[in-house]
Amino acid sequence: MLDIGAKDALDADFDVVVIGGGVNGTGIALDAAGRGLKVLLCEMNDLGGATSSASSKLIHGGLRYLEQYDFGLVRKALKERERLLRNAPHIMRPLRFRLPHRPHLRPAWMIRAGLFLYDNLARRLVSGPSHAIRFREKSPLKREMHCGYEYSDGWVDDARLVVLLARGAKALGAEIHPRTKCIAARREAGIWLVTLRNQQTGEVLTRSCRTLVNATGPWVESLFREVIDSSSPHSIRLVKGSHIVVPRLHDAPEAYILQNQDGRIVFVIPFEDVYSLVGTTDVDFDGDATDVAISRDEIDYLLSVINAHFMTQTTSNEIVWSYSGVRPLMDDDTTKAQMASRDYELELDVGQAGNEAPLLSVFGGKITTYRILSEAAVDHLRGTFPGMGERWTARNPLPGGAIESIDAFKAELEASYSWLPNKMLSRFARSYGTLCHQFLSGCQSLDDLGQHIGDTLYEAEVRYLVELEWARTSEDILWRRSKLGLHLTLKEIAVLEQILESILLQKTPYD
Repeated sequence: MLDIGAKDALDADFDVVVIGGGVNGTGIALDAAGRGLKVLLCEMNDLGGATSSASSKLIHGGLRYLEQYDFGLVRKALKERERLLRNAPHIMRPLRFRLPHRPHLRPAWMIRAGLFLYDNLARRLVSGPSHAIRFREKSPLKREMHCGYEYSDGWVDDARLVVLLARGAKALGAEIHPRTKCIAARREAGIWLVTLRNQQTGEVLTRSCRTLVNATGPWVESLFREVIDSSSPHSIRLVKGSHIVVPRLHDAPEAYILQNQDGRIVFVIPFEDVYSLVGTTDVDFDGDATDVAISRDEIDYLLSVINAHFMTQTTSNEIVWSYSGVRPLMDDDTTKAQMASRDYELELDVGQAGNEAPLLSVFGGKITTYRILSEAAVDHLRGTFPGMGERWTARNPLPGGAIESIDAFKAELEASYSWLPNKMLSRFARSYGTLCHQFLSGCQSLDDLGQHIGDTLYEAEVRYLVELEWARTSEDILWRRSKLGLHLTLKEIAVLEQILESILLQKTPYD
Protein backbone atom coordinates (compact mmCIF):
# COMPACT_ATOMS: atom_id res chain seq x y z
CA MET A 1 0.00 0.00 0.00
CA LEU A 2 1.28 3.44 -0.86
CA ASP A 3 2.07 5.99 1.81
CA ILE A 4 -0.29 8.84 1.00
CA GLY A 5 1.06 11.08 3.73
CA ALA A 6 -2.16 11.20 5.78
CA LYS A 7 -0.64 11.24 9.27
CA ASP A 8 -3.91 10.90 11.18
CA ALA A 9 -5.65 8.37 8.94
CA LEU A 10 -6.16 4.85 10.23
CA ASP A 11 -4.39 2.08 8.41
CA ALA A 12 -6.77 0.75 5.77
CA ASP A 13 -7.04 -2.71 4.24
CA PHE A 14 -7.00 -1.26 0.71
CA ASP A 15 -6.11 1.93 -1.09
CA VAL A 16 -9.14 1.62 -3.36
CA VAL A 17 -12.37 -0.35 -3.26
CA VAL A 18 -14.19 -0.39 -6.60
CA ILE A 19 -17.91 -1.18 -6.53
CA GLY A 20 -19.08 -2.50 -9.89
CA GLY A 21 -17.66 -5.25 -12.09
CA GLY A 22 -18.58 -3.96 -15.51
CA VAL A 23 -16.15 -2.62 -18.08
CA ASN A 24 -15.57 0.67 -16.26
CA GLY A 25 -15.13 -0.89 -12.82
CA THR A 26 -12.72 -3.59 -14.00
CA GLY A 27 -10.90 -1.04 -16.16
CA ILE A 28 -10.39 1.23 -13.15
CA ALA A 29 -9.26 -1.72 -11.01
CA LEU A 30 -6.69 -2.72 -13.64
CA ASP A 31 -5.35 0.81 -14.10
CA ALA A 32 -5.11 1.45 -10.36
CA ALA A 33 -3.43 -1.88 -9.61
CA GLY A 34 -0.90 -1.20 -12.35
CA ARG A 35 0.02 2.11 -10.70
CA GLY A 36 0.85 0.39 -7.42
CA LEU A 37 -2.42 0.82 -5.53
CA LYS A 38 -3.88 -1.96 -3.42
CA VAL A 39 -7.30 -2.66 -4.94
CA LEU A 40 -10.43 -4.64 -4.14
CA LEU A 41 -13.28 -4.91 -6.64
CA CYS A 42 -16.73 -6.24 -5.77
CA GLU A 43 -19.60 -7.01 -8.13
CA MET A 44 -23.02 -8.11 -6.91
CA ASN A 45 -23.51 -10.57 -9.79
CA ASP A 46 -21.21 -12.09 -12.42
CA LEU A 47 -18.49 -9.93 -13.93
CA GLY A 48 -19.95 -8.07 -16.91
CA GLY A 49 -23.32 -9.56 -16.07
CA ALA A 50 -25.37 -6.47 -16.91
CA THR A 51 -24.81 -3.56 -19.31
CA SER A 52 -21.26 -4.51 -20.30
CA SER A 53 -22.32 -7.83 -21.86
CA ALA A 54 -25.44 -6.40 -23.54
CA SER A 55 -23.82 -4.05 -26.05
CA SER A 56 -23.79 -4.19 -29.85
CA LYS A 57 -20.28 -5.71 -29.54
CA LEU A 58 -18.72 -2.71 -31.28
CA ILE A 59 -15.76 -0.46 -30.60
CA HIS A 60 -16.59 2.57 -32.68
CA GLY A 61 -16.43 6.29 -32.83
CA GLY A 62 -20.18 6.58 -33.20
CA LEU A 63 -20.82 7.85 -36.70
CA ARG A 64 -24.33 9.00 -35.76
CA TYR A 65 -22.99 11.16 -32.90
CA LEU A 66 -21.63 13.55 -35.54
CA GLU A 67 -25.24 14.57 -36.24
CA GLN A 68 -25.43 15.67 -32.61
CA TYR A 69 -22.21 17.71 -33.07
CA ASP A 70 -20.54 15.58 -30.39
CA PHE A 71 -17.16 15.84 -32.12
CA GLY A 72 -15.20 15.53 -28.87
CA LEU A 73 -16.76 12.16 -28.02
CA VAL A 74 -16.27 10.86 -31.56
CA ARG A 75 -12.62 11.94 -31.59
CA LYS A 76 -11.95 10.26 -28.23
CA ALA A 77 -13.70 7.08 -29.29
CA LEU A 78 -11.91 6.88 -32.64
CA LYS A 79 -8.52 7.22 -30.97
CA GLU A 80 -9.45 4.51 -28.51
CA ARG A 81 -10.74 2.25 -31.27
CA GLU A 82 -7.26 2.13 -32.79
CA ARG A 83 -5.55 1.53 -29.44
CA LEU A 84 -7.92 -1.27 -28.48
CA LEU A 85 -7.58 -3.01 -31.83
CA ARG A 86 -3.84 -2.96 -31.32
CA ASN A 87 -3.85 -4.03 -27.66
CA ALA A 88 -6.44 -6.81 -27.83
CA PRO A 89 -6.25 -8.43 -31.29
CA HIS A 90 -7.63 -11.69 -29.90
CA ILE A 91 -11.03 -10.39 -28.73
CA MET A 92 -11.24 -7.38 -31.07
CA ARG A 93 -10.97 -7.01 -34.82
CA PRO A 94 -11.51 -4.41 -37.54
CA LEU A 95 -14.91 -4.60 -39.20
CA ARG A 96 -16.08 -2.96 -42.41
CA PHE A 97 -19.57 -1.44 -42.45
CA ARG A 98 -21.83 -0.85 -45.42
CA LEU A 99 -24.30 2.01 -45.29
CA PRO A 100 -27.04 1.86 -47.96
CA HIS A 101 -27.87 5.34 -49.21
CA ARG A 102 -31.52 6.30 -48.81
CA PRO A 103 -31.70 9.89 -50.12
CA HIS A 104 -35.08 10.65 -48.53
CA LEU A 105 -33.51 10.07 -45.09
CA ARG A 106 -30.08 11.71 -45.38
CA PRO A 107 -28.67 13.47 -48.45
CA ALA A 108 -25.45 12.18 -49.98
CA TRP A 109 -23.51 15.35 -49.12
CA MET A 110 -24.32 14.89 -45.42
CA ILE A 111 -23.13 11.28 -45.40
CA ARG A 112 -19.95 12.14 -47.35
CA ALA A 113 -19.20 15.00 -44.96
CA GLY A 114 -19.78 12.78 -41.96
CA LEU A 115 -17.52 10.04 -43.30
CA PHE A 116 -14.81 12.57 -44.14
CA LEU A 117 -14.84 13.73 -40.52
CA TYR A 118 -14.97 10.14 -39.32
CA ASP A 119 -11.87 9.30 -41.35
CA ASN A 120 -9.93 12.35 -40.19
CA LEU A 121 -10.88 13.16 -36.60
CA ALA A 122 -8.25 10.66 -35.41
CA ARG A 123 -5.22 9.03 -36.94
CA ARG A 124 -5.97 5.59 -38.44
CA LEU A 125 -3.44 2.87 -37.65
CA VAL A 126 -5.50 -0.27 -38.21
CA SER A 127 -8.74 0.79 -39.90
CA GLY A 128 -9.06 1.64 -43.59
CA PRO A 129 -10.69 4.76 -45.11
CA SER A 130 -14.30 5.10 -46.27
CA HIS A 131 -15.43 5.07 -49.90
CA ALA A 132 -18.57 4.94 -52.03
CA ILE A 133 -19.81 1.57 -53.31
CA ARG A 134 -22.31 0.20 -55.82
CA PHE A 135 -24.56 -2.71 -54.87
CA ARG A 136 -24.51 -5.32 -57.62
CA GLU A 137 -26.97 -8.07 -58.54
CA LYS A 138 -25.73 -10.41 -55.84
CA SER A 139 -26.25 -7.84 -53.11
CA PRO A 140 -28.40 -9.11 -50.20
CA LEU A 141 -30.21 -5.76 -50.17
CA LYS A 142 -33.46 -5.01 -51.94
CA ARG A 143 -33.06 -4.00 -55.56
CA GLU A 144 -34.06 -0.36 -55.06
CA MET A 145 -30.88 0.15 -53.02
CA HIS A 146 -28.24 0.76 -55.68
CA CYS A 147 -25.44 2.56 -53.89
CA GLY A 148 -24.00 3.36 -50.51
CA TYR A 149 -20.82 3.82 -48.56
CA GLU A 150 -18.33 1.62 -46.77
CA TYR A 151 -16.24 2.57 -43.73
CA SER A 152 -14.31 0.97 -40.87
CA ASP A 153 -15.02 0.39 -37.21
CA GLY A 154 -14.33 -2.52 -34.90
CA TRP A 155 -15.90 -5.54 -33.19
CA VAL A 156 -15.33 -6.66 -29.60
CA ASP A 157 -16.32 -9.61 -27.45
CA ASP A 158 -17.63 -7.32 -24.72
CA ALA A 159 -18.14 -9.86 -21.93
CA ARG A 160 -14.70 -11.35 -22.43
CA LEU A 161 -13.20 -7.86 -22.36
CA VAL A 162 -14.54 -7.42 -18.82
CA VAL A 163 -13.16 -10.77 -17.65
CA LEU A 164 -9.75 -10.06 -19.15
CA LEU A 165 -9.60 -6.68 -17.43
CA ALA A 166 -10.35 -8.43 -14.15
CA ARG A 167 -7.70 -11.06 -14.85
CA GLY A 168 -5.18 -8.35 -15.55
CA ALA A 169 -6.06 -6.55 -12.32
CA LYS A 170 -5.75 -9.76 -10.31
CA ALA A 171 -2.35 -10.50 -11.84
CA LEU A 172 -1.24 -7.10 -10.52
CA GLY A 173 -2.42 -7.87 -7.00
CA ALA A 174 -6.07 -6.76 -6.98
CA GLU A 175 -8.69 -8.81 -5.17
CA ILE A 176 -11.67 -9.58 -7.40
CA HIS A 177 -14.95 -10.57 -5.72
CA PRO A 178 -17.86 -11.33 -8.06
CA ARG A 179 -21.23 -12.15 -6.53
CA THR A 180 -20.38 -9.89 -3.62
CA LYS A 181 -22.71 -6.97 -2.95
CA CYS A 182 -21.74 -3.77 -1.18
CA ILE A 183 -24.58 -3.23 1.30
CA ALA A 184 -23.20 -0.28 3.26
CA ALA A 185 -20.37 2.26 3.12
CA ARG A 186 -19.55 5.09 5.49
CA ARG A 187 -16.69 7.45 6.23
CA GLU A 188 -15.00 7.07 9.58
CA ALA A 189 -11.76 8.61 10.84
CA GLY A 190 -10.46 9.47 7.40
CA ILE A 191 -11.24 6.17 5.69
CA TRP A 192 -14.18 4.28 4.23
CA LEU A 193 -15.68 1.27 6.02
CA VAL A 194 -17.32 -0.93 3.39
CA THR A 195 -19.69 -3.77 4.27
CA LEU A 196 -19.83 -6.61 1.75
CA ARG A 197 -22.18 -9.59 1.51
CA ASN A 198 -21.38 -12.77 -0.39
CA GLN A 199 -24.47 -13.38 -2.51
CA GLN A 200 -23.99 -17.16 -2.46
CA THR A 201 -23.10 -17.87 1.17
CA GLY A 202 -24.66 -14.86 2.87
CA GLU A 203 -21.38 -14.15 4.66
CA VAL A 204 -20.97 -10.48 5.64
CA LEU A 205 -17.61 -8.81 6.15
CA THR A 206 -16.24 -5.29 6.46
CA ARG A 207 -13.19 -3.90 4.70
CA SER A 208 -11.61 -0.47 4.95
CA CYS A 209 -10.17 1.65 2.17
CA ARG A 210 -8.83 5.12 1.61
CA THR A 211 -10.85 5.78 -1.55
CA LEU A 212 -14.18 4.39 -2.72
CA VAL A 213 -15.14 4.18 -6.41
CA ASN A 214 -18.78 3.97 -7.48
CA ALA A 215 -18.70 2.35 -10.93
CA THR A 216 -22.08 0.65 -10.72
CA GLY A 217 -23.49 1.81 -14.06
CA PRO A 218 -27.31 1.77 -13.92
CA TRP A 219 -27.10 1.61 -10.11
CA VAL A 220 -24.84 4.66 -9.68
CA GLU A 221 -27.66 6.81 -8.24
CA SER A 222 -29.23 4.07 -6.13
CA LEU A 223 -25.84 3.33 -4.53
CA PHE A 224 -25.85 6.87 -3.16
CA ARG A 225 -29.35 6.43 -1.71
CA GLU A 226 -29.22 2.87 -0.47
CA VAL A 227 -25.56 2.26 0.42
CA ILE A 228 -23.84 5.59 1.11
CA ASP A 229 -26.96 7.35 2.48
CA SER A 230 -26.29 10.46 0.45
CA SER A 231 -27.70 12.30 -2.55
CA SER A 232 -26.27 11.81 -6.02
CA PRO A 233 -24.55 14.84 -7.60
CA HIS A 234 -25.90 13.94 -11.04
CA SER A 235 -28.97 12.36 -12.54
CA ILE A 236 -28.75 9.61 -15.09
CA ARG A 237 -31.19 8.51 -17.74
CA LEU A 238 -31.74 4.76 -18.02
CA VAL A 239 -32.16 3.67 -21.62
CA LYS A 240 -32.87 0.09 -22.62
CA GLY A 241 -31.15 -1.32 -25.68
CA SER A 242 -32.23 -4.68 -27.09
CA HIS A 243 -30.80 -7.00 -29.73
CA ILE A 244 -31.94 -10.07 -31.59
CA VAL A 245 -29.93 -12.87 -33.20
CA VAL A 246 -31.31 -14.42 -36.38
CA PRO A 247 -30.02 -16.79 -39.10
CA ARG A 248 -27.37 -15.07 -41.20
CA LEU A 249 -28.91 -12.47 -43.51
CA HIS A 250 -25.98 -12.47 -45.92
CA ASP A 251 -22.73 -14.34 -46.55
CA ALA A 252 -20.32 -11.42 -46.86
CA PRO A 253 -17.96 -10.49 -43.99
CA GLU A 254 -19.15 -6.87 -43.79
CA ALA A 255 -21.65 -5.51 -41.30
CA TYR A 256 -24.49 -3.19 -42.32
CA ILE A 257 -25.67 0.04 -40.76
CA LEU A 258 -29.29 0.70 -41.70
CA GLN A 259 -31.08 4.04 -41.60
CA ASN A 260 -34.67 4.16 -40.42
CA GLN A 261 -37.48 6.65 -40.91
CA ASP A 262 -37.34 7.76 -37.26
CA GLY A 263 -33.74 8.94 -37.64
CA ARG A 264 -32.27 5.99 -35.74
CA ILE A 265 -29.86 3.42 -37.14
CA VAL A 266 -29.74 -0.35 -36.72
CA PHE A 267 -26.65 -2.53 -37.04
CA VAL A 268 -26.62 -5.95 -38.71
CA ILE A 269 -23.40 -7.69 -37.68
CA PRO A 270 -22.02 -11.11 -38.66
CA PHE A 271 -22.21 -13.20 -35.48
CA GLU A 272 -20.94 -16.66 -34.51
CA ASP A 273 -20.39 -17.59 -38.19
CA VAL A 274 -23.99 -18.57 -39.02
CA TYR A 275 -26.00 -15.75 -37.44
CA SER A 276 -26.63 -12.02 -37.71
CA LEU A 277 -26.77 -9.78 -34.64
CA VAL A 278 -29.38 -7.03 -35.06
CA GLY A 279 -29.69 -3.97 -32.81
CA THR A 280 -30.10 -1.80 -31.00
CA THR A 281 -33.20 -0.07 -29.71
CA ASP A 282 -33.32 3.06 -27.51
CA VAL A 283 -36.20 2.96 -25.04
CA ASP A 284 -36.44 4.95 -21.81
CA PHE A 285 -36.49 2.57 -18.86
CA ASP A 286 -37.71 3.04 -15.29
CA GLY A 287 -37.89 -0.51 -13.96
CA ASP A 288 -35.48 -2.85 -12.18
CA ALA A 289 -32.22 -2.91 -14.15
CA THR A 290 -31.53 -6.45 -12.93
CA ASP A 291 -34.70 -7.67 -14.66
CA VAL A 292 -34.73 -6.44 -18.23
CA ALA A 293 -35.93 -8.15 -21.41
CA ILE A 294 -36.83 -7.29 -24.98
CA SER A 295 -40.42 -6.24 -25.61
CA ARG A 296 -42.73 -7.23 -28.46
CA ASP A 297 -42.56 -3.65 -29.77
CA GLU A 298 -38.74 -3.79 -29.89
CA ILE A 299 -38.81 -7.11 -31.73
CA ASP A 300 -41.25 -5.73 -34.28
CA TYR A 301 -39.14 -2.58 -34.66
CA LEU A 302 -35.90 -4.45 -35.38
CA LEU A 303 -37.61 -6.89 -37.75
CA SER A 304 -39.29 -4.05 -39.65
CA VAL A 305 -35.94 -2.32 -40.21
CA ILE A 306 -34.11 -5.37 -41.53
CA ASN A 307 -37.07 -6.51 -43.62
CA ALA A 308 -37.24 -3.05 -45.23
CA HIS A 309 -33.62 -3.49 -46.38
CA PHE A 310 -32.84 -7.15 -47.01
CA MET A 311 -34.13 -9.53 -49.63
CA THR A 312 -34.27 -12.27 -47.01
CA GLN A 313 -37.36 -11.68 -44.91
CA THR A 314 -37.22 -12.63 -41.25
CA THR A 315 -40.01 -13.44 -38.78
CA SER A 316 -40.03 -13.55 -35.01
CA ASN A 317 -40.10 -17.35 -35.17
CA GLU A 318 -36.56 -17.28 -36.55
CA ILE A 319 -35.07 -15.38 -33.60
CA VAL A 320 -32.65 -17.75 -31.86
CA TRP A 321 -31.65 -15.41 -29.02
CA SER A 322 -32.34 -11.94 -27.73
CA TYR A 323 -30.79 -9.86 -24.99
CA SER A 324 -31.34 -6.47 -23.42
CA GLY A 325 -29.28 -4.11 -21.29
CA VAL A 326 -29.83 -0.80 -19.55
CA ARG A 327 -27.42 2.00 -20.43
CA PRO A 328 -26.83 4.71 -17.82
CA LEU A 329 -26.64 7.94 -19.82
CA MET A 330 -26.13 11.46 -18.57
CA ASP A 331 -29.54 13.08 -18.14
CA ASP A 332 -29.14 16.15 -20.36
CA ASP A 333 -32.88 16.85 -20.78
CA THR A 334 -32.98 15.70 -24.40
CA THR A 335 -36.42 14.59 -25.55
CA LYS A 336 -35.43 11.42 -27.40
CA ALA A 337 -33.44 8.63 -25.75
CA GLN A 338 -31.38 8.23 -28.93
CA MET A 339 -30.15 11.84 -28.56
CA ALA A 340 -28.86 11.48 -24.99
CA SER A 341 -25.09 11.85 -24.75
CA ARG A 342 -22.93 8.72 -24.59
CA ASP A 343 -20.10 10.65 -22.97
CA TYR A 344 -19.18 10.35 -19.30
CA GLU A 345 -18.52 12.47 -16.22
CA LEU A 346 -16.35 11.72 -13.20
CA GLU A 347 -17.28 13.24 -9.85
CA LEU A 348 -14.76 13.35 -7.00
CA ASP A 349 -16.27 14.07 -3.57
CA VAL A 350 -13.99 14.77 -0.59
CA GLY A 351 -16.73 15.85 1.81
CA GLN A 352 -17.94 19.25 2.90
CA ALA A 353 -14.69 20.00 4.72
CA GLY A 354 -12.69 19.09 1.62
CA ASN A 355 -10.41 16.61 3.36
CA GLU A 356 -12.52 13.50 3.92
CA ALA A 357 -11.92 10.06 2.37
CA PRO A 358 -12.56 10.49 -1.37
CA LEU A 359 -15.54 9.07 -3.22
CA LEU A 360 -15.15 8.88 -7.00
CA SER A 361 -18.30 8.24 -9.04
CA VAL A 362 -18.65 7.37 -12.71
CA PHE A 363 -21.66 8.67 -14.63
CA GLY A 364 -22.35 7.53 -18.20
CA GLY A 365 -19.79 6.22 -20.65
CA LYS A 366 -19.60 3.71 -23.48
CA ILE A 367 -17.56 0.56 -23.93
CA THR A 368 -15.20 2.08 -26.52
CA THR A 369 -13.98 4.74 -24.10
CA TYR A 370 -13.62 2.52 -21.02
CA ARG A 371 -9.79 2.76 -21.04
CA ILE A 372 -9.51 6.55 -21.10
CA LEU A 373 -12.37 6.77 -18.60
CA SER A 374 -10.44 4.41 -16.30
CA GLU A 375 -7.22 6.33 -16.82
CA ALA A 376 -8.90 9.64 -16.04
CA ALA A 377 -10.59 8.14 -12.98
CA VAL A 378 -7.30 6.98 -11.48
CA ASP A 379 -5.70 10.33 -12.38
CA HIS A 380 -8.34 11.93 -10.13
CA LEU A 381 -6.85 10.03 -7.21
CA ARG A 382 -3.34 11.47 -7.49
CA GLY A 383 -4.07 14.05 -4.83
CA THR A 384 -4.71 11.20 -2.42
CA PHE A 385 -1.95 8.94 -3.72
CA PRO A 386 0.87 11.23 -4.92
CA GLY A 387 3.31 8.34 -5.07
CA MET A 388 1.31 6.21 -7.48
CA GLY A 389 2.70 5.30 -10.88
CA GLU A 390 2.20 7.02 -14.21
CA ARG A 391 -0.31 6.21 -16.95
CA TRP A 392 0.48 2.84 -18.50
CA THR A 393 -2.49 1.18 -20.21
CA ALA A 394 -2.36 2.85 -23.65
CA ARG A 395 0.27 0.52 -25.05
CA ASN A 396 -0.04 -2.56 -22.86
CA PRO A 397 -1.83 -5.58 -24.35
CA LEU A 398 -4.67 -7.12 -22.42
CA PRO A 399 -4.16 -10.63 -21.00
CA GLY A 400 -3.75 -13.07 -23.88
CA GLY A 401 -3.26 -10.26 -26.39
CA ALA A 402 0.52 -10.24 -26.78
CA ILE A 403 0.35 -11.66 -30.29
CA GLU A 404 1.47 -10.38 -33.68
CA SER A 405 -1.91 -10.97 -35.29
CA ILE A 406 -4.79 -13.39 -34.93
CA ASP A 407 -3.80 -15.26 -38.10
CA ALA A 408 -0.19 -15.61 -36.97
CA PHE A 409 -1.32 -16.85 -33.58
CA LYS A 410 -3.70 -19.39 -35.11
CA ALA A 411 -0.78 -20.73 -37.13
CA GLU A 412 1.25 -21.07 -33.91
CA LEU A 413 -1.60 -22.92 -32.23
CA GLU A 414 -1.96 -25.27 -35.18
CA ALA A 415 1.75 -26.05 -35.05
CA SER A 416 1.60 -26.77 -31.30
CA TYR A 417 -1.74 -28.60 -31.22
CA SER A 418 -2.15 -30.15 -34.66
CA TRP A 419 -4.86 -32.44 -33.28
CA LEU A 420 -7.20 -29.53 -32.58
CA PRO A 421 -10.11 -29.25 -35.05
CA ASN A 422 -10.06 -25.94 -36.91
CA LYS A 423 -13.33 -24.78 -35.33
CA MET A 424 -11.90 -25.19 -31.83
CA LEU A 425 -8.57 -23.66 -32.80
CA SER A 426 -10.28 -20.55 -34.17
CA ARG A 427 -12.52 -20.12 -31.15
CA PHE A 428 -9.68 -20.56 -28.68
CA ALA A 429 -7.52 -18.04 -30.54
CA ARG A 430 -10.27 -15.42 -30.68
CA SER A 431 -11.56 -15.95 -27.14
CA TYR A 432 -8.37 -16.47 -25.17
CA GLY A 433 -5.32 -15.58 -27.22
CA THR A 434 -2.24 -16.94 -25.43
CA LEU A 435 -4.32 -17.74 -22.32
CA CYS A 436 -5.60 -20.90 -24.01
CA HIS A 437 -2.20 -22.50 -23.34
CA GLN A 438 -3.26 -22.66 -19.70
CA PHE A 439 -5.72 -25.45 -20.45
CA LEU A 440 -4.15 -26.85 -23.64
CA SER A 441 -0.55 -27.19 -22.47
CA GLY A 442 0.50 -30.82 -22.13
CA CYS A 443 -2.50 -32.16 -24.03
CA GLN A 444 -1.78 -34.51 -26.92
CA SER A 445 -5.32 -35.25 -28.12
CA LEU A 446 -8.95 -34.34 -27.59
CA ASP A 447 -9.16 -37.12 -25.00
CA ASP A 448 -6.74 -35.14 -22.82
CA LEU A 449 -9.31 -32.33 -22.59
CA GLY A 450 -11.61 -34.53 -20.54
CA GLN A 451 -15.29 -35.16 -21.10
CA HIS A 452 -16.79 -33.76 -24.29
CA ILE A 453 -19.85 -31.68 -23.40
CA GLY A 454 -21.05 -30.50 -26.80
CA ASP A 455 -19.96 -28.58 -29.88
CA THR A 456 -16.38 -27.39 -29.09
CA LEU A 457 -16.72 -27.45 -25.28
CA TYR A 458 -14.69 -29.89 -23.17
CA GLU A 459 -14.21 -30.35 -19.45
CA ALA A 460 -10.70 -28.82 -19.38
CA GLU A 461 -12.00 -25.48 -20.62
CA VAL A 462 -14.82 -25.51 -18.07
CA ARG A 463 -12.34 -26.19 -15.27
CA TYR A 464 -10.18 -23.30 -16.47
CA LEU A 465 -13.18 -20.94 -16.56
CA VAL A 466 -14.17 -21.89 -13.02
CA GLU A 467 -10.71 -21.63 -11.51
CA LEU A 468 -9.30 -18.63 -13.37
CA GLU A 469 -12.24 -16.67 -14.82
CA TRP A 470 -14.76 -16.75 -11.94
CA ALA A 471 -17.41 -18.76 -13.84
CA ARG A 472 -19.94 -20.40 -11.51
CA THR A 473 -23.02 -21.18 -13.60
CA SER A 474 -23.80 -22.56 -17.02
CA GLU A 475 -25.08 -19.11 -17.99
CA ASP A 476 -21.68 -17.59 -17.13
CA ILE A 477 -19.99 -20.04 -19.49
CA LEU A 478 -22.53 -20.25 -22.30
CA TRP A 479 -23.47 -16.58 -22.67
CA ARG A 480 -20.62 -14.47 -21.24
CA ARG A 481 -17.35 -16.44 -21.29
CA SER A 482 -18.50 -17.73 -24.69
CA LYS A 483 -21.60 -17.77 -26.89
CA LEU A 484 -21.83 -21.57 -26.91
CA GLY A 485 -25.40 -21.25 -25.67
CA LEU A 486 -26.29 -20.81 -29.35
CA HIS A 487 -24.81 -24.19 -30.19
CA LEU A 488 -25.48 -26.59 -27.29
CA THR A 489 -28.64 -28.66 -26.82
CA LEU A 490 -30.60 -28.81 -23.57
CA LYS A 491 -29.18 -32.28 -22.94
CA GLU A 492 -25.63 -30.99 -23.41
CA ILE A 493 -26.30 -28.05 -21.07
CA ALA A 494 -27.46 -30.54 -18.43
CA VAL A 495 -24.11 -32.36 -18.81
CA LEU A 496 -22.28 -29.05 -18.40
CA GLU A 497 -24.18 -28.34 -15.19
CA GLN A 498 -23.26 -31.74 -13.78
CA ILE A 499 -19.59 -31.15 -14.54
CA LEU A 500 -19.79 -27.65 -13.04
CA GLU A 501 -21.29 -29.03 -9.85
CA SER A 502 -18.50 -31.58 -9.57
CA ILE A 503 -15.75 -29.00 -10.15
CA LEU A 504 -17.22 -26.57 -7.63
CA LEU A 505 -17.46 -29.30 -4.99
CA GLN A 506 -13.81 -30.25 -5.47
CA LYS A 507 -12.59 -26.68 -4.98
CA THR A 508 -9.07 -27.58 -6.02
CA PRO A 509 -6.86 -24.77 -7.40
CA TYR A 510 -6.46 -25.03 -11.14
CA ASP A 511 -2.84 -23.92 -11.09
